[in-house]
Amino acid sequence: MRIAVSTQNFRSITGHAGKSRRFIVYGITPEQAPEELTRLDLPKEMSMHEYHGDDHPLFALGLDAIVTSSAGNGFVQRLGRRGIRVITTAETDIDKVLTALAKGEALPAAAPHEHGDDGHHHQHGHGQGHGHGHGHGGGQGLGRRHEQA
Repeated sequence: MRIAVSTQNFRSITGHAGKSRRFIVYGITPEQAPEELTRLDLPKEMSMHEYHGDDHPLFALGLDAIVTSSAGNGFVQRLGRRGIRVITTAETDIDKVLTALAKGEALPAAAPHEHGDDGHHHQHGHGQGHGHGHGHGGGQGLGRRHEQA
């Protein structure tokens, strides 16, 4: 399985994956330790939040999943359309998370995603929707469609 981890420091899992520009891509199997395959250190304009093309570098990596501590609904839906699962967790240790995923073990749940740096404040967690009337169906709540471990 090929998994990307959102990270700001290339040492731990960080959140708001849509605004993240740094990812480490790993290959994982139950039989061996996670293997680092590549790193992405993208310019600001290439964060998923900023870049809307179909040729984003994350799409070319053959990913099965992205692990992060938080992700917005738009990010989750955009990756879902490409068959990439978004897995959120409160655990920040990359090795622990990848080892648990390889073994099929549960991960500590992430806190509900909250973002308010775009002029509005709202919070949503697993199974909850949010409605704020800009690009999400006229303010109708959307359920979360990602795995929250």
